[in-house]
Amino acid sequence: MINKALISIVAMLLSAMLLSLTACSTNPPKNINNSCDIFFEKDDWYDAAKDSYEKWGVPIHVQLAIIHQESRFRYDAQTEMEYFLWIIPIGRKSDAYGYAQVKDATWDWYIKQTGNSGADRDDFDDAVDFIGWYGNYTHNKLGISKWDAYNQYLAYHEGHGGFKRRTYLQKKWLIKVAQKVKKRASQYHTQLSRCQASLESSWSLWPF
Repeated sequence: MINKALISIVAMLLSAMLLSLTACSTNPPKNINNSCDIFFEKDDWYDAAKDSYEKWGVPIHVQLAIIHQESRFRYDAQTEMEYFLWIIPIGRKSDAYGYAQVKDATWDWYIKQTGNSGADRDDFDDAVDFIGWYGNYTHNKLGISKWDAYNQYLAYHEGHGGFKRRTYLQKKWLIKVAQKVKKRASQYHTQLSRCQASLESSWSLWPF
């Protein structure tokens, strides 16, 4: 009886620990306004962002600024629900989902182009790889610098065709948002310059 009771208690404790670890891994960082705090809290995220930068050339601070704007680092972020007569829900504004708020069709395009068949929009590693891939495509197609957070975000939001047609000029609110993304990218870059050596040192301790 005692052994069974002990086993039951241990099982409950293990379950609680696993739930706690899962919650920690999916919750947004406590301070989403500081890139150093983000990476020190989510120590595997720096690895993913750096890999994306080395693969596609879109800098880490631009990746973070886009994610901040799109989802506030919530893995399951979705667009707002729309209502008929302000009461009856009729569906979400779009099927955009995840850290990078990517639509179904765009995500399918990314998978087809990269071969990353197991990619998920609610996985941070895949989200930053997508942002890097998309930013690189934007650079090749539109000539926008990968370091230009302002125009990269406009192309990200409007799509490449929309950016070429300058649809953003009819959206004053979007211009303001892109300016916010530019400002936040600059802040993230300044912060990273102060802690990147420490992040690199911590990252290099891991052989995988």
